Amino acid sequence: MAALDVITRLLKPGCEVIAGDDLYGGTNRLLTYLRTHMGVTVHHVDTTDPTSVIPVLNPGKTAMVLLESPTNPLLKVCDIARISALVKEKCEEAVVVVDNTMDSATKYLSGHHDLMAGVITCNKDDLAKQMAFIINSIGNALTPFDSFLLLRGIKTLAIRMDRQQSTALLVAQMLSKLGFVTHYPGLPNHPGKEIHERIADGYGAVLSFETGDKELSERIVGATRLWGISVSFGCVNSLISMPCVMSHASIDPAVRAARGLPEDLIRLCVGIEDPGDLLDDLQHALLEAGAVTLAANDFVRIPNAVNKAVEKLALGEPMVRRGGEQQREWFVSAPGKVILFGEHAVVHGVTAIAASVDLRCYGLASPRNDGKISVHLCNIGDLYYEWDVNDLPWDAAVPILPGGTHPDNLDQRLLNAIGRRALPTPDRLPPKSHSAAVAFLYLYMTLTHGGLNKRPSFHLTIRSTLPVGAGLGSSAAFSSCIASAILLVNERINIPPLPKRSRAPSRAGDPGHVHLSHQGRRAIPPDVANEVNKWAFVAEKVLHGNPSGVDNAVVVFGGALAYTKPGYGRQSGMDQIQGFKSLKFLLVDSQVPRDTKQLVAGVAAKRAAEPEVVNDILQTIQSISDEARRALSDPELPRTHLLAALTALINENHAHLVTLGVSHESLEKIRKMTAANPYGLSTKLTGAGGGGCAVTLVPDDFDEAALRQLVSDLEGVNFRSYLTAVGGSGLGILSPYQAHRPRARSAAGRNELQVPMTPPETPGDEDEENIVFESLNSDFGSVDTSELSQWAEARGRWLYV
Repeated sequence: MAALDVITRLLKPGCEVIAGDDLYGGTNRLLTYLRTHMGVTVHHVDTTDPTSVIPVLNPGKTAMVLLESPTNPLLKVCDIARISALVKEKCEEAVVVVDNTMDSATKYLSGHHDLMAGVITCNKDDLAKQMAFIINSIGNALTPFDSFLLLRGIKTLAIRMDRQQSTALLVAQMLSKLGFVTHYPGLPNHPGKEIHERIADGYGAVLSFETGDKELSERIVGATRLWGISVSFGCVNSLISMPCVMSHASIDPAVRAARGLPEDLIRLCVGIEDPGDLLDDLQHALLEAGAVTLAANDFVRIPNAVNKAVEKLALGEPMVRRGGEQQREWFVSAPGKVILFGEHAVVHGVTAIAASVDLRCYGLASPRNDGKISVHLCNIGDLYYEWDVNDLPWDAAVPILPGGTHPDNLDQRLLNAIGRRALPTPDRLPPKSHSAAVAFLYLYMTLTHGGLNKRPSFHLTIRSTLPVGAGLGSSAAFSSCIASAILLVNERINIPPLPKRSRAPSRAGDPGHVHLSHQGRRAIPPDVANEVNKWAFVAEKVLHGNPSGVDNAVVVFGGALAYTKPGYGRQSGMDQIQGFKSLKFLLVDSQVPRDTKQLVAGVAAKRAAEPEVVNDILQTIQSISDEARRALSDPELPRTHLLAALTALINENHAHLVTLGVSHESLEKIRKMTAANPYGLSTKLTGAGGGGCAVTLVPDDFDEAALRQLVSDLEGVNFRSYLTAVGGSGLGILSPYQAHRPRARSAAGRNELQVPMTPPETPGDEDEENIVFESLNSDFGSVDTSELSQWAEARGRWLYV
């Protein structure tokens, strides 16, 4: 790693690196650090396919291509010569680095685990001089004694390697014969054997194999006697390890899964002990762990008791066919958002308080499996559009692997390619639909990484109960829906397994188990929510250019949060308001269009002309936000006191917004109507103002008949009203588990069956094979908007953040 550290110091911010998808854990940590802290973009590709580097080669940007062959720990082999030729053809100045970890000085060259050393060789004098300067500057050259130890070890290298490689082949042959998936380039079925034989004199002394069961692998490793448990290799003694819990544990599990690194993988590093002793010890470890049995004086592998497919059925997990074919529908939803306090002032560093609104955008992803994707944006010009998946401009796309992070800036090359080659010009599509379609395609092409045969084919329908363009977060809800749907279809996020059902004690000493149902609340884990939020923010960038990230965060996580823009001397960022209790609000859409940019610019101009006046207002609004934040997060504050405080703060905040010049006669009319007798309610503008929506706080005990009359009065003068809860759940995903879904009619025509609250431990009396799920697609597109929320709730148990 010291050698690799020296080499990567040649990189500069803005450079791009191409690396394999099966790397040593330390290398992955170093590349992650460079990407996070040094502004270096890292692309991980399957280097067993030389052409995989072509889409991510970026002339003028690609500075380094980092290869391993054989890789660690899956022993993949790459064609170094062909990849080098492809790289030099397109990026002549790029440096091709081959990390020959298997033969590092620490390991095989030394051979005795008594020093740490690396060797760098290169074929360019200028690179050699640069690296020599770095080594001399940072002082990581070998000491004289380490150099002596290394020279001594090299003297026995040949004889050690002959013994280790011959024994490794015997071990690999034994494991392969027993039926374990074995990775070793000396086996006849290794896909890279021919290439490896062109570039190496032997097959090496490292191999790995899969058991199909992580716990079984752990038992095998623990049962060995001669094989030492350690993450290193190359010494005279033999070692055994599990990379996913040892050398590669620092790599995110989702990234490991995406790169095909099995959690049950065992790595063997063969030493110079007697071959018969090593084979005997490994066989007895397999026997003791229950992986093999002894029959007719020979070892025979025991099949896993439950294979992965059966295990998924047993757990009720969704079954998805690989190869790009989606086999189930995914139904997702996301709420809108409302700015309760701090509009406009937030632009100038004042804290804003935002909360989710229980008006929702819904997205239904249905399988097509015909090589096409399509979208139907029901509330955005009723746009329907479809594409042949393989005709999309994939040459301009740089897919980001699971666990990866999108750069701060959008990929302008991909945006241009989508706009020019995948869609008509904006003037030929309904208003706002062009940017929405671009956002969908941008996420789809960035998140789909499986190659030509693994691009999912599906149809996505988007419907919303949120008014579009009214300042209630309709675009953030849309972004969250497309992000979650595409992540689910690509299997980049997972739904948690069903909890164990409640059961009574079965014997003495058995306490039984109690499952407390939360009706789906808090069912989506934080890592899934964070992943959706991350990509919803990318979609928001496509739609708006430079969003704050507040809207998508509120929409995904629900509840309420406080946001302060960085750069104004206060602690910046987003903080969830803990303990926030849902509030009832009446949202009134003035149906007056507004120009957000013009309104924001107007406040900035007023501040420049009257700095003392405006700064005083901004400071007062900061005090309002602080008061509201404390009140909303105080669990001891009586509900009546909270509502009274919010009523006063709403009136105060609106008065200052009027002074800033961002109200509108329609908003003032709404305020007057809601404040009149017998209503006496407090109302303020929300969002940019100048039209758009107003929010009215409705006390818990407000008379229902009076509320209906108020709505009638407002709609009588062409305002549109929405009674909703503020501060509720965030992102929702309809549970895919049968126990949470209404059952359709069976093939025999039985009536619909009631769904138990928790899954039964054994099948019931009904014929389970005849129970099927009906597609939601036809009903979803036809149900009236006024009934959409109730219809969606009736489809089954929703899981929420």
